[in-house]
Amino acid sequence: MHFNPALLRLAASATLIALIVLCLAWELWLAPLRPGGSYLALKAAPLGIPLLGILLGWRYTYQWSSMFVLAYFTEGVMRGWSDRGPSQTLALTEAALSAIFFAAVVAYARLTRANA
Repeated sequence: MHFNPALLRLAASATLIALIVLCLAWELWLAPLRPGGSYLALKAAPLGIPLLGILLGWRYTYQWSSMFVLAYFTEGVMRGWSDRGPSQTLALTEAALSAIFFAAVVAYARLTRANA
């Protein structure tokens, strides 16, 4: 199967932005740990680190961010298992977005390597 690098960049960019928005909305408005929001919303801040590189298609950023996003996948799976109600749905959405992002960045990094 052959993937288009531009499509993979779009998928990675869209899922990363969606993950940032999800983390903020989840912990500030949708299902915060405390009424009125919690400092757990700060978990979205590290997602801004690779954002520019992902948007610009920097291969090195795609490579290291594939490992970076696994922490968000892990949180999504763990909270999807343990939480109930809206938080469980948001956690499973976080895990799904993380998995899609991971697949897109790995495929992009493989496709754009020098000898490909």
